Parts: sequence; C-alpha cells; structure tokens
Amino acid sequence: MRILYSDAVAALEKLEKNFEIIFVDDGSTDGSGDVISELAISNHRVKVVQFTRNFGQTAAMAAGFDHASGRVYVAIDADNQNDPADIPRLLEKLDEGFDVVSGWRRERKDAFLTRRLPSMLANRLLSAVTGVRLKDYGCSLKAYRAEYMDSIHLYGEMHRFIPAFAHMAGARVAEVEVAHRPRTIGRSKYGLGRIFKVLMDLMTVKFLSSYATKPAYLFGGIGSLLCCGGIASGLEVLLEKFLKGTFAHRNPFLLLAVFLFSLGVQLILMGLIAEMLVRTYHESQGKPIYQVRRIINLVR
Repeated sequence: MRILYSDAVAALEKLEKNFEIIFVDDGSTDGSGDVISELAISNHRVKVVQFTRNFGQTAAMAAGFDHASGRVYVAIDADNQNDPADIPRLLEKLDEGFDVVSGWRRERKDAFLTRRLPSMLANRLLSAVTGVRLKDYGCSLKAYRAEYMDSIHLYGEMHRFIPAFAHMAGARVAEVEVAHRPRTIGRSKYGLGRIFKVLMDLMTVKFLSSYATKPAYLFGGIGSLLCCGGIASGLEVLLEKFLKGTFAHRNPFLLLAVFLFSLGVQLILMGLIAEMLVRTYHESQGKPIYQVRRIINLVR
C-alpha cells in the first residue's frame, strides 16, 4: 500500500495539478486499514473510506467516486499490478476530447488458461454486445470525467461495464496501452467461476442499453412472434382437418397453438407492465432521460 501511495504521489506531482488520493478499504484483514489511516494523518490529500465488511470491487469503486471532489476520477487497484506512472497518459487522452479512457494491459502478467484466455474471449463478447470496442474491459486503471460517473449508479458487479454505461450516456471512450506487473501482494479473487456472472451481467447491460426506456419493444416483439407462431399452428390444424381429415383433438399442433398464443399474450402484457414501471421510475424520482454535455447562452 505504501508503494502504491509513493508511486501515485510521484506521478501526480509531476502534473502540477491539484489532486487527492482516496483509499477505499473493502473490509481488508491484512492491516491495510491501519496503513492508509497513517497515510491520511500525515497527508491531508489522502482520504480514507473504510467499509464495515467486504462489499466487492463495484461497491469500492462507487464509494471512491461518491467521495471524490475532483472533476476527473482515476481508478486503480491496490495490488501493485498497475503502474501509477501511466496515469498521465490517461489524462493526456482525456485532454484530446475523450470522456473515458481505459487501460489496455497488452503484456499481461497473468496465467494464460485461467486469466488471459477467458479475458480475451470475454472482451470480444463484451465489445460485440455493447458496441464499445475495448481490448481490455477488465483493466481497473481507467480515467473518467466526473459528469458521466456522477450519473451512473453502480451495483452488483457492474464495474467492468462502466465504459459501456458511460457510452450509453454519450461519453467518448478510448483505450491506451499501460504497463502490467506481476502480482506481488495478495491473490486474485477472480477465476473461471466468474464467467457465468459476466454473462448474466452482460444480459443486463444489453437490456439496459437497448430497452431500458422502451421494454415493451422487447417483450412485445417476442410476444408478437409467439402469437404468430400460435396462429400458424392453428392454421396447420385447420388445414389438416379439411385436407386430411385429421381430428383436431388428435393433432399436436392444436396444443402448440394454444401454448404459443397464450405465452405470447402474457409477454405482451408483461411489456405493458414494464412500461408502467419505467414510467413510474422516471417520474417519481425525477430521473432524467438525457444528459447534457454543455449549454451555451442558457442558465441552468
């Protein structure tokens, strides 16, 4: 922790800009809480947020963003695998006009089968589904403009999808190559078991990105297709009745027609209910359906 602090201060002081360092103690049991408390006492630019227990990386990042006062947030893990010396490169990319800059661990120092290979496959899948082409979604070293992060409410294990959420809000996303060092402290809590969680979270992100404000399009579309299938099956029953003399109650297409049409109607009704929930969500809490980048000659 002290190494990370020293490296971060050395990198940030070269920028000659105001900065603060926020450590989030996610229920650590290795004495890290005491170390960062000492650092905070000796340096007023160091802030500490200490959890009562382990809540996970998403919660830790959300807490850091919530308690930050700057207009640019930079997130980095405390395992010393990311180099704080790369932070100026991320900020330079922000100065080019981008809103989110993600690190790319091109020379990643992790096991191939259990870490790098699943990550490569996941990155391709995430890029295809979200539309945000990144080579390394899993790199925690990222820089964000505060106006986008302040409008995103993180939960679950959604931290890996922050670039996609920001892109949904209109952010311009870029990626720069960063160094990656072998792990020297602690051990990774991620493994092959997280694949299922990523897939489930990906379904959530896809739904939020495409149908969050119009769920009836999704449920209604699927329901309409099922109803059409039910009608087609019913027509098949009638054709076999009049052309082949097959009794309807002996035709399996009759059961299929009833099942598909009933399921289709239920999905259409679910879409209408979802529309009512979305409307209630936005109207009762005053949630905006847009985000303004800037205004000219107007007063907020």
